[in-house]
Amino acid sequence: MRVLLLGNGGREHAIGWKLAQSPDLSLLISAPGNPGLAEFGPVVTGFDINNPEAVTALAVANQVDLVVVGPEAPLAAGVVDSLLEAKIPTCGPARAGAQLEASKAYAKDIMARAGVPTADAQAFTDVTAATEFLASRPPPFVVKADGLAAGKGVLVTEDLIAAQSWARICIEGHFGDAGSTVVVEDYLLGPEVSIFVLTDGKTVLPLAPARDYKRLEDGNDGPNTGGMGTFSPLDGLPEGLIEWTVNSVVHPVLDVFRTDEITYRGFIYVGLVLTADGPKVLEFNSRLGDPETQVVLPLLDDDLLGLLAATADGELHGKPLAWLDQAAVDVVIASEGYPEKPLTGRPIDGLDAAAARDDALVFQAGTRRTPTGIVSSGGRVLNIVGTGPDITAARAAAYAAVEEIELEGMQYRKDIAL
Repeated sequence: MRVLLLGNGGREHAIGWKLAQSPDLSLLISAPGNPGLAEFGPVVTGFDINNPEAVTALAVANQVDLVVVGPEAPLAAGVVDSLLEAKIPTCGPARAGAQLEASKAYAKDIMARAGVPTADAQAFTDVTAATEFLASRPPPFVVKADGLAAGKGVLVTEDLIAAQSWARICIEGHFGDAGSTVVVEDYLLGPEVSIFVLTDGKTVLPLAPARDYKRLEDGNDGPNTGGMGTFSPLDGLPEGLIEWTVNSVVHPVLDVFRTDEITYRGFIYVGLVLTADGPKVLEFNSRLGDPETQVVLPLLDDDLLGLLAATADGELHGKPLAWLDQAAVDVVIASEGYPEKPLTGRPIDGLDAAAARDDALVFQAGTRRTPTGIVSSGGRVLNIVGTGPDITAARAAAYAAVEEIELEGMQYRKDIAL
């Protein structure tokens, strides 16, 4: 099969790495890709994956059999709609289904219709109304930009003034149209769990659950990020949690989609909080998580290409996925200044030494190749994944591999999977 993979992050490097293991893969094209993905096939650097016509033209020109969409922005931009109009099989929801992530207010409405437990919330487009509502609420305050903000549009704080200020700067344009509506919701107390499923709109196959770390600094301090680390599998989950997620969250949401004549084929991320009153949905994503993908796919003992092709064709069947009896821990290395103003263009050394370890994988994210070597090009630069028979061994492997990396000013958490 000839496959076009859209994206250039650590998630896409992990997807490409797994697709490359399939005996049915004949060509993997990545756009815009990164130096890590270049190991598996051609990359189309500088390509705008949010342009539906350009993506479709690229797929047609290369006679691809399947398009796999990694990040959220192309989904919300309608790239899948254009590909499907051209009769190109695609793994990823069309624009209507992608609103599950692209609009938090829309997701709340879908959950209400589906009877899915979640935090009570209200949406605002007026600064005064939002600030007055916040003043009437007890802390902690949760204020979210409604649209896509690369994981940086959420503020959780005990400080009323900070919450009101966040609502104001969102509505007044800090995130562009993504923040013109803000959602204020009740704070959910409890551990968070990330559960992913693959669905063709009918069959739902759960993946291994993972736990990620959103804050920049150890001890869950510092600003929110796109994710600074993750691990899988998880011990001590409530009995039946995955089955509950499939039957009480995902299937009811898909039922609402069918009522609305929305066909959903791709991944759904369900972010859960295990509260004292039972699990509640914190958020949905309409694609695989980053960095969770980087620990889930190394544990998958199945042909990812076959699964994604079946999903795109609406022919996914209910055979449970096979998993290795191992663990994986991902430590994200970020640029100095991330998440506010990452400093880029700095040389990265030690990639080969880290990747040469039998118990480690290196998935590149914010990197680019120059005549003198690999340099940083974004906020989250590398994912260093350790594997082992259990979390303790995988964690030790990850941090041992991190020690091989040299990047001026690099930031990483030292408490992942503790």
